[in-house]
Amino acid sequence: MNLSFTEATEDDIPSIVSINNEAATHLTFLYGKGHWSYQCTEKGMRHRRKGNSKLLAAKYNSEIVGSLNLVTKKPWAIDVTCFTNVLHPLYLIGMAVHPDWQRKGIGRYMLEEVKSFVISWPAQALRLDAYDNPAGAGEFYRKCGYTERGRVVYRNNPLIYFEMLDFKQRIDSIK
Repeated sequence: MNLSFTEATEDDIPSIVSINNEAATHLTFLYGKGHWSYQCTEKGMRHRRKGNSKLLAAKYNSEIVGSLNLVTKKPWAIDVTCFTNVLHPLYLIGMAVHPDWQRKGIGRYMLEEVKSFVISWPAQALRLDAYDNPAGAGEFYRKCGYTERGRVVYRNNPLIYFEMLDFKQRIDSIK
């Protein structure tokens, strides 16, 4: 498969918004209305490219098939007491794969490729939360090597916290 994973450009925003919204619509079709039904906007997605964040795009040839967003600022739903104490964590706050491309390894590919971005930041941990219900991706993150760190309810939504820590070792092995 001819995949690439790069930082998103301004020109990528409309496609990324479309992918996120189609993925949300697909989840809503499968599991009913929920927090996963949220439809994003171009303005909101542009905001995700500012400051200490990276909006990344997975492309098959030149077609965007998935996106992922990393930030240094802790999201509201994250309780840091559940995680390993590190100085420089990153947070994965959004990931989507176009429904036509799901179950083809794109999500796993993005999570593997994001490691190089974590190393270049540098950060010692990548943290995320996933819905703890059928619409959630908890089992997917486990299969990709993330460790469960806790379960909480945030705004009536059960969440699972996940973390990956091997980035510090990877940074040291490069030096």
